[in-house]
Amino acid sequence: MLGLGSGFALVLLIASIKLKVEVDPKVEDIHQALPNLDCGACGFAGCRQYAKAVLNNAELLGKCAPGGPETAAKIADILNLNISESGPPRRPIVHCRARTADKTFFATYQGIHSCTSANALALVQACAFGCLGFGDCTRACKFDALHIIDGLATVDYDKCTGCTACSKACPRNLIEMVPFTRDYMMTVACSSIETGKSTRSICRVGCIGCGLCAKQSDVFKVEDNLARCDYARCEATEKEEAAMSKCPTKVIIYRGKNPPEPPKPVKKPATATKA
Repeated sequence: MLGLGSGFALVLLIASIKLKVEVDPKVEDIHQALPNLDCGACGFAGCRQYAKAVLNNAELLGKCAPGGPETAAKIADILNLNISESGPPRRPIVHCRARTADKTFFATYQGIHSCTSANALALVQACAFGCLGFGDCTRACKFDALHIIDGLATVDYDKCTGCTACSKACPRNLIEMVPFTRDYMMTVACSSIETGKSTRSICRVGCIGCGLCAKQSDVFKVEDNLARCDYARCEATEKEEAAMSKCPTKVIIYRGKNPPEPPKPVKKPATATKA
């Protein structure tokens, strides 16, 4: 037995030497610079796979959303590269604001507790575009930055790293990754392309495509019965705040960290009437 054990040990030793795969030390250095969360935001299975890929293709630099510019700078230093100033961080916006009391339901769903499963059944929720609230996005997020609050997916922007996992998990594509030029952004929190009459009949807070926002600011436009915001140009100016205040369903809201109070609707002065 001792002879057999010694023989096998010798064979394994020789195999480990002969079959040893040389690893570029820079891969290990890059791997150490990464957050090692294996979240998949970069498009690779894990941080080690990304480290190997970015070593061979410098164009992949900056793909680590959780690490952000700081991690990109560390990797660039390892690779002796100069990187230009990166754009603003991308953060998720949920294009829905309907909570449980705002929605109309056809039936009580008692199936698999998953948005993907519920979305396959057309007769669960009257709005075919709104948040289902079963938490596929929350389970995809590794940073505890998403929670279902009263039937609505809600982002905790203090914890969010912009990893994109939530946007990929939503079966209705309600979560959009948007470049945040500041801590908060103005957005149209709806995705319904139903007519205004149909939307009013099934949701208390949905966009009715009235176009009042577009009349106040050209940052907004209405397409397919839905108001849309040009995030690259939206700076929350007086015109854009006017669009927010005049929205009849208050679907234009702020998303992000420490958003300001929405502007109060401007009241028209009372007109004098003859006695």
